[in-house]
Amino acid sequence: MTSLPRQHFDDLWAAEADPWGLESSWYEDRKRALVTAALPDAQYRRAAEPGCAGGALSVLLAPRCAELVCTDVSATAVARARGRLAGFDHVTVERTAAFPPGRFDLVVVSELAYYFGQADRDAFWARVVDALEPGGTLLAVHWIRPAPEYPVDGNRVHDELATLPGLGRVAEHREADFRLDVLARTPPAVRSVAQRVGLR
Repeated sequence: MTSLPRQHFDDLWAAEADPWGLESSWYEDRKRALVTAALPDAQYRRAAEPGCAGGALSVLLAPRCAELVCTDVSATAVARARGRLAGFDHVTVERTAAFPPGRFDLVVVSELAYYFGQADRDAFWARVVDALEPGGTLLAVHWIRPAPEYPVDGNRVHDELATLPGLGRVAEHREADFRLDVLARTPPAVRSVAQRVGLR
């Protein structure tokens, strides 16, 4: 399957105020708490969140980042995210399908990569790995229950991540509904959270 087109997301946002229940479900609240808890560093210099939707996760990432760059393909999503993040001068939200330019020490990919066909997914991950600074963090989290309308399922997304050169796993979390992986750009060698804060 090819990637889902921009119109798919425009239609979702036009039909519903909260298409995936991101802002109204305990499941999503809890998952966001797990995402932020899984980040191995307390603070990041420059972070990217492609596919930020309405900014429900972005607003939790913002206090942890000196700079946060959020993107989405939907004009409605971008407008909502900009409104939610208006109080953070160090956050930008742009409407684009392209990965943001520059280097990052954190990239968060939440419920996004299964919308891409194989070629676009390969190109996306290559860009992410290239954009990560040495030792930088990639956090990926995706729904893994059946979703036949998606080009690929979430399990395959995370299985692919495990094989990407230039990344080493820091942590993984699996539930019946989703998988979460934290990876670091190598070299240098992957360090645990305890090692990052000087514990042995």
